[in-house]
Amino acid sequence: MSGPKIKVLCVDDSALIRDLMSEIINSHPDMEVVATAPDPLVARDLIKRTNPDVLTLDVEMPRMDGIDFLERLMRLRPMPVLMVSSLTQAGSEVTLRALELGAVDFIAKPQLGIRSGMLDYGEMIADKIRAAARSRPRAAPRTPPAPAAPLKAPLISSEKLIIIGASTGGTEAIRNVLEPLPANTPAILITQHMPGGFTRSFAERLDRICRISVKEAEDGERVLPGHAYIAPGDRHLKLARSGANYVVRLDDGDPVNRHRPSVDVLFHSAAQNAGRNAIGVILTGMGKDGAAGLLEMRQAGAHTLAQTEATCVVYGMPREAVALGGAVESVDLDQMAARIMNQVAASGRAQRV
Repeated sequence: MSGPKIKVLCVDDSALIRDLMSEIINSHPDMEVVATAPDPLVARDLIKRTNPDVLTLDVEMPRMDGIDFLERLMRLRPMPVLMVSSLTQAGSEVTLRALELGAVDFIAKPQLGIRSGMLDYGEMIADKIRAAARSRPRAAPRTPPAPAAPLKAPLISSEKLIIIGASTGGTEAIRNVLEPLPANTPAILITQHMPGGFTRSFAERLDRICRISVKEAEDGERVLPGHAYIAPGDRHLKLARSGANYVVRLDDGDPVNRHRPSVDVLFHSAAQNAGRNAIGVILTGMGKDGAAGLLEMRQAGAHTLAQTEATCVVYGMPREAVALGGAVESVDLDQMAARIMNQVAASGRAQRV
């Protein structure tokens, strides 16, 4: 091992969770728990004393809840934060709010068998801590951002499709891409690495703020313009054909690149069934999931885009896609929606010529 260890501060009102997080983290040679805290007020002083690289933060705690603390922390001292959340509807809503405020990612507590469940998550927790340590924390805005101005709606073909993959930092990146899109945008299929129970809340949250309809994908449903379909947690999302129509297929197959849903699974299906009618987009995330699939999409004639390093929370998946030759171009996140619509419009003009 080279270089200093990643210093982690764990904040949780449960002594069991603090002990388990310490056991998991300290078992990896490249990281260590430098302190634990039962609530944010104790954590505030420990942050000053220990200067951690990564903070793990429980959502619900006495004296000050995790969201209030996170909001203050990201305003005054932005740093990489991993939320520790319960696998419940309420937990998923609060976690999505934390990601909006600048948390890098989250760890979901198992509902049963806390000790065995957390230890089973050991490698995933270590991976998330490594990604958080490499991430670019962002300060929370002092005032809520104004709604994104709608992009001009191009003349489109119902054959066109937009295929998106993301992981760490992806919930906010996807929101940035979808929010300005016009109501008649081509159909969008999205795989975001998330556990079951969170993707429905994520889709509902996006549906409330976007001009397009956003929903958790259902097996067999027709893929329609003006709609975005998000892979359910724990199921692969695939694009398929049924006669002249595109349809959704959900798959309970083995994880791919350690993920289910996997971006590669979605991208491979788009390459095979949509070819040049698809636009492939790979956004922020750790690891290499999606790189091979994006290359296959490009080889099948799709236009492919990767988020730029400067605008990624974690430049892992886009980096791998660019290195493999899968991305035609790299685009800043705040320009991604416009670039997609420009490509849709260009494709429409080419088809009419």
